[in-house]
Amino acid sequence: MTIERRKRLLRLLAERRSATVPELVELLASSPSTIRRDISWLAARHLLTRHRGSAEMLQEKTRPGSLTDASFHNDYRRQAEQKRAIARRAASLCADGETIIINAGTTTAMMAQFLTDKRLTILTNSFTTAEQLLSSSANDIILTGGKVYREQNVILSPFENEVTEHQYASKMFMSVFGLSLLGLIEADPLLIQAEQRLISQAEQLVVMVDSSKFTRKAGLILCALRHVNTIITDTDAGDAAVQRLEQSGIKVIVVAPEPLPKGADALAGALYQRQAGAHC
Repeated sequence: MTIERRKRLLRLLAERRSATVPELVELLASSPSTIRRDISWLAARHLLTRHRGSAEMLQEKTRPGSLTDASFHNDYRRQAEQKRAIARRAASLCADGETIIINAGTTTAMMAQFLTDKRLTILTNSFTTAEQLLSSSANDIILTGGKVYREQNVILSPFENEVTEHQYASKMFMSVFGLSLLGLIEADPLLIQAEQRLISQAEQLVVMVDSSKFTRKAGLILCALRHVNTIITDTDAGDAAVQRLEQSGIKVIVVAPEPLPKGADALAGALYQRQAGAHC
């Protein structure tokens, strides 16, 4: 109960940016003394900022111990409204009880905020996505083993035989560097290695790309388009490009950019860089 209440408190702050103690008392149906204890506990663990009579979501730039590289956060903010809409639509494709795979990427990382009420088994090679889901949801999380690469926000095993290679999934959700008629494009060989291991473990491959990815031509071919079942993109993607993908037998879902929550930046909903309540 305590753990769930503290997670809910953090989710409310992610949506509102700040809240007074009376507001939290009403929203969480708890006593003022309980809410103040929760705020003190979370503030001591650098999960929020405590003020007199209120609490505020911790600013990203002040969060200590961030696991991700600054370049990842910069990419996260780029095309944020498009990525948010794509992430919401992708999450709507998930049904309770499914096992899914989510790769390491900025668009896929945004999915976490829309999976809080799901009951899924989620395999991911992204420590950021895993942390968010562990902190804000009851989903079962499986992490691939190996070395953490901060810049790429990926965990990669140096061994050929990885225990998670036997994990089956109904869908894999993937964001990539670019997209062309030749296939999916990645710029980093490390990501090629990590993602090729996972693609073969899913029945369906769902690719999440904002419209800017259609113009990127340089890079390495990750896989051919014949492996892709669905592409989710935004309304700025050219009609001609969408038609060519559909002619290749791919289902294309187009969504309108979604405004970020009022008073929040592009990282709202990524929620936490540390595990809230993991040791309550």
